[in-house]
Amino acid sequence: MDGRILFAAQDGVHVLKFVGDVRVTLSPAISGFLDRIGNCASFQSIIIDLSETVVIDSTSLGLLARIAMRVDESFGAVPTIISTNEDITRVLLSMGFDQVFFIVGECGEGFVSTSSAQELPCRLVSESEIRQQVLDAHRALMAMNDANHETFIDLVNALESEARSES
Repeated sequence: MDGRILFAAQDGVHVLKFVGDVRVTLSPAISGFLDRIGNCASFQSIIIDLSETVVIDSTSLGLLARIAMRVDESFGAVPTIISTNEDITRVLLSMGFDQVFFIVGECGEGFVSTSSAQELPCRLVSESEIRQQVLDAHRALMAMNDANHETFIDLVNALESEARSES
């Protein structure tokens, strides 16, 4: 199942709904949202709805970590993740997402329907831009805790080396 990221906002509450298989190919859409969120005057809170997420890769998780950091820096708020999939919740907890998000296991009926939300546009970006997004996402994961640092340090070093060799 292809992945999509849907967006809805009402009364300052922003909702990102990740649907299906959410991988690095969707990182430009998440990054675009991340670039805009700090400038939102009506912001009250953000909810990341993973209730229809089948798979989520580490790059997408790192971008979620960056969203949490940006929301904390810009608004002093803690975002919420809705995760109804036990496997995804286990990954979130093992990576320390409960330190930067409120994680809840259910949402009300009709919370965000796929028909009431807009799909975030996914612009085409260069290979070097994707690499930079992957690098930034994994740096954010590494910054969350020592275990993540150990898990992703080799990947980050390899990506940094690759970026330097292209410069």
